[in-house]
Amino acid sequence: MSVSEKVAYLKGLMDGLEIEKDQKEGKLFAAIIDALDEIASEIDFLNEDNDELHDYVEEIDEDLGDLEEYVFDDDECDCCCDDDECECCDDDECIEVTCPACGEDICIDFDDIDEDGRVECPCCGETLEFEIEEEDDEEDDADADDEEDGDDE
Repeated sequence: MSVSEKVAYLKGLMDGLEIEKDQKEGKLFAAIIDALDEIASEIDFLNEDNDELHDYVEEIDEDLGDLEEYVFDDDECDCCCDDDECECCDDDECIEVTCPACGEDICIDFDDIDEDGRVECPCCGETLEFEIEEEDDEEDDADADDEEDGDDE
């Protein structure tokens, strides 16, 4: 029950009890109920203003969040180390992947991947597997061609 409804109930109760407004007690009760009615009206007005301001602040907060994301997104590290000055993602020898176990975006340095193509997620510890294409294959092929040419002599 709202404050306005409670005041209306008190007015009805006073009328139902047939309290004379001409007597001292009746004048006092009538004045109290009138004051309560004004207070209830002000409270309703303040509640409406508060709701409107609350909605407005939420909109401003959303807009500010969008603006912060737009302005500061480039400076933040997206990996799980949560360090804004993290150098783990600045390296060209790094790949950015999403861990299938924890869903975090992580940067994996090629040097951290073992010879079997495995590396541990720094966030959850899950072992991730990668297929690695070695650059040495082209050099080995070239060396093999040179050896074949040398065998013919």
